[in-house]
Amino acid sequence: MIVTGASGQLGQALLEVFPEARGLTRAEWDVTFPPPTGLSAELVLHTAAWTNVDGAEDDPQSAAAVNVGGVQHAAEIGAPLVVWSSDYVFDGSKRTPYVESDTPAPLSAYGRSKLHGESAAGEQAWVVRSSWLFGWTSHNFVRTMLRLGAERDEVAVVDDQRGTPTYVGHLAEVTKSVLELPYGTYHVAAGGDCTWAEFAEAIFAEAGLGTRVRRITSGEFGARAPRPAYSVLRSERGAPELPHWREGLAECLARLRA
Repeated sequence: MIVTGASGQLGQALLEVFPEARGLTRAEWDVTFPPPTGLSAELVLHTAAWTNVDGAEDDPQSAAAVNVGGVQHAAEIGAPLVVWSSDYVFDGSKRTPYVESDTPAPLSAYGRSKLHGESAAGEQAWVVRSSWLFGWTSHNFVRTMLRLGAERDEVAVVDDQRGTPTYVGHLAEVTKSVLELPYGTYHVAAGGDCTWAEFAEAIFAEAGLGTRVRRITSGEFGARAPRPAYSVLRSERGAPELPHWREGLAECLARLRA
């Protein structure tokens, strides 16, 4: 078994759940290139990805090289493949949860690269769409808010995007259950939903920080790439359900304290 992107937050979580797996960092295999000669596996857990949403607007070719070409190269190993995709394949025009049969319509170069990556996975693949990932390592919203909260009395956070923050520890654990399902696309995200501002308030409260959240619009924030205003994911195909995002937050902060 191989885990690509082994230094990322999801890759590290998967290596805890699958200690028998061989983790490959970008230094060991840059997935924009074909797999190293002789590399074989019975299963590939492919987490290597371009995750800089705004950066993809400025350099869509590089994002596609990782998120589409990288998936193609992982599939070339010839083993069953698990690929993680994103809620950003949807345009956010719904106001009820997105299920697997909803038609994707990405707003951004990043979203398009993730959608094309799903197609590149081939027929021997599980495509797991999840959302707003956070964990105890790497770069993510929780770690950013903790850093800003320690530096500032007030942080401005977008309040007109609603989604489901998903803890990578929970997502990694249910991968075992995903592998028991037929190949296909599944929505696997935490229970509950919130805006980024509500998530930030929960982070500060749980961490015991007195930092205030100033709620702003996406327009005021001025991000380079458009995001869906609503991207809550739920499954109609029997995908495993995850605990509520607040449970994930509590577990994540406990690990960070440890």
